[in-house]
Amino acid sequence: MSVIAIFNQKGGVGKTTTALNLSAALARSGYRTVGIDLDPQAQFGSATGISGHHGEDSIYGMFQHDRPLRELVREASSGIGIIPSHPELSKVDALYGKGYKSINRLNTALKAEKPHGDGSVWVIDCNPVLGVLSLNAIFACDSIIVPISADYLSINGAIQIRKTLQALEPVLKRRIERRYLLTRFDSRQRMDRDVLRMAEEEFGPDLCRTCIAENVSLAESPLEKKTIYEHAPHSQGAQDYDALLEELIAEKFVARAG
Repeated sequence: MSVIAIFNQKGGVGKTTTALNLSAALARSGYRTVGIDLDPQAQFGSATGISGHHGEDSIYGMFQHDRPLRELVREASSGIGIIPSHPELSKVDALYGKGYKSINRLNTALKAEKPHGDGSVWVIDCNPVLGVLSLNAIFACDSIIVPISADYLSINGAIQIRKTLQALEPVLKRRIERRYLLTRFDSRQRMDRDVLRMAEEEFGPDLCRTCIAENVSLAESPLEKKTIYEHAPHSQGAQDYDALLEELIAEKFVARAG
């Protein structure tokens, strides 16, 4: 069982797109894949056609009622298990505060799933605000992918995330494995090439070699409530997420299936 968090504090960087389509790529490659929508905006679940109609049947049910995660999983047509979000999730910060027990709840719940989920991959679409929800994801995950859109502000946001992770390492007593992923990339644009160069200098071997190209099909697929593989399986977007998974497996960021 492994847990990957997809996190960036800046919006519009392809966070949910990456959570959705990396999950789909994993499922297509034989992994039992479960996606957790930890963002009250609930875009991850919505993009798969699965919504939490009631708070207790969403990830909020784990926080509010200690419901086991396996009871909350619903199967999407893509083969991904989804634990949807709900707007009530926005109450978590106010209700539970930032004590250790509060920010370790998802970690505790995931550990309880290990006897039921060996070999599975859990992908968390994080809340873009650094609060109780995103800290729950950081404390629970084995690794983090930070999507960076091809613009200068996104690079600065990723640098801030690196500082946050470094500050948490003494508490976690470990270094969280991480990869920075350039998204919405157009090699024809000078700014995009400049951002790629900056990212290579800033993040070195932690930067994915794969870039996710700007692609209309990737933007369209959530509107159809489909992954890129269901919506446009031969598109550049589908090829890019296949290449990303191959890279992550080759570098043992993701263990091989089976």
